[in-house]
Amino acid sequence: MPPSTRDRIVAAADALLREGGREAVSTRAVSAAAGVQAPAIYRIFGDKQGLLDAVASHGFATYLAGKSALPHTGDPVEDLRAGWDLHVGFGVANPACYGLIYGEPRPGADPPAAVAAAEILAGQVRRVAEAGRLRVTEERAAHLIHAAGCGMTLTLIALPPERRDRQLPALAREAVIAAVTTDTAPDRRAGAVAGAVAVRAALPSAAGFTPAERALMTEWLDRFTTER
Repeated sequence: MPPSTRDRIVAAADALLREGGREAVSTRAVSAAAGVQAPAIYRIFGDKQGLLDAVASHGFATYLAGKSALPHTGDPVEDLRAGWDLHVGFGVANPACYGLIYGEPRPGADPPAAVAAAEILAGQVRRVAEAGRLRVTEERAAHLIHAAGCGMTLTLIALPPERRDRQLPALAREAVIAAVTTDTAPDRRAGAVAGAVAVRAALPSAAGFTPAERALMTEWLDRFTTER
């Protein structure tokens, strides 16, 4: 079966992006490369940003599939490390695609690819919380890991390959992991917070609570973990 018009447009835009960066992905260039009229792009994608989001999702698909397929080793913190390494590695190898997703933040309008990646990260953080090894709230941990990972990746992309410190991603990764997780034998204060975070992670699926009780307990646990 021949590719659909949408697939042809996305493939053409993806090729232009890889060859010349974001500036090369003009409506005129894409329509010419895909063999379609410009109105077809607007009809299918709404506007140029819609097209760029589709291209980003197309380019990010392999990364998302790889991250979703990462095996659970039994150590959720080690799984978190593997996810970080995959993220940084993909961004450095695919700078143009990565820049589409994370290079120009749009508050309240994240690209679908970024939303999908955030959901996978949230799942990884949830498993750390369920293991009782998270020393901060899930939300705070996910935001910190995301911010540090994106910053690290964009920093490496901006540097010429010969100037990139190969140890830097691992150093940043370990600093972040130390900030948000406990070891297998946490101290008393960290253990109390980790325990509260673990309970908070299990609460949505816990039986025997009314919605009001669940909401009140969630408020208490969030307050306890956030203020420490």
